[in-house]
Amino acid sequence: MIDAALLNCLADGQFHSGQEIGKSLGISRSAVWKQVKYLETLGVEVYSVRGRGYRIPGGLELLNEAAVQEHFSGRLSQVVSKQVIDSTNLMALRELNQPDAHRSLYLAEYQESGKGRRGRRWVSPFASNLYMSLVWRFQQGVAALEGLSLVVGVAVAEALQAYGLSDVKLKWPNDLLVGQSKLGGILLEMQGDASGECHVVIGIGLNVSMHENAATEVDQPWTSVAGALKRPVSRNELLISILERLIDRLEVFSQQGFSAFKSQWEALHAYQNEDITLHLGSKQISGRCVGVDEHGALLVDQGGEVKTYHAGEVSVRLHGTGH
Repeated sequence: MIDAALLNCLADGQFHSGQEIGKSLGISRSAVWKQVKYLETLGVEVYSVRGRGYRIPGGLELLNEAAVQEHFSGRLSQVVSKQVIDSTNLMALRELNQPDAHRSLYLAEYQESGKGRRGRRWVSPFASNLYMSLVWRFQQGVAALEGLSLVVGVAVAEALQAYGLSDVKLKWPNDLLVGQSKLGGILLEMQGDASGECHVVIGIGLNVSMHENAATEVDQPWTSVAGALKRPVSRNELLISILERLIDRLEVFSQQGFSAFKSQWEALHAYQNEDITLHLGSKQISGRCVGVDEHGALLVDQGGEVKTYHAGEVSVRLHGTGH
């Protein structure tokens, strides 16, 4: 675990000597060095200059748990923020038996075992991106959750547009893109009665200010909000903006389902009316993507016959490309 006082000290982006830090924290210079080295293993770039000390270029903006809790008083049951965790989804799943699980928000600065769709690893450098999971209770069973990941995508994309990122798009069923580069992803995990009350953990990973050096393990084209906007981005401002829209849309979705968001999603769809290839296991299907149906299933025109494909069964790529 990283000493919070050390993080607060280095967060200003200025040089601080090991002696100064050790004195203020009540630890040895050797212990300071070990803490700095641990930070580096989490993907934080730390400059170390003899005679001047340690500095994090550009500083760090840590997530403000108290400010988020205050802003959403009455709309979130609790906000839990951790420095280092296996993943926010796993943290949320472990707490689903708590009486206040509904509307609980879990945040992390770093995920050791973050995952995306199909179990892919989600690279999670420290204090660079947003890693969040929101628990939401639904009463109508699994069938009523069709299209939920698409609604979450709409909420995140609209928040990003309001923040100035006008060219963000959605890739069915749960990716956010800028051009052909991945900006973020959504992972839903459910527990409960398939035909009655259930809780859904809504996991969102968003690249906000990820440095290229921290993303050497990413195996696909990617971008970040700060990179796309070419300016610094406040993670706390962006988090609040996303949550405002997400909570609003979840409240509507709980009552009206996906059909209320169909046109909004299609307006943000990266491949609307494009020729695509669907990969369904070892099978490949080509056609023109004509949107989604009232339940969020993908509609593909195959030689004049429109067929539907459901989340979790297919991946989508532009026809003739590797993206």
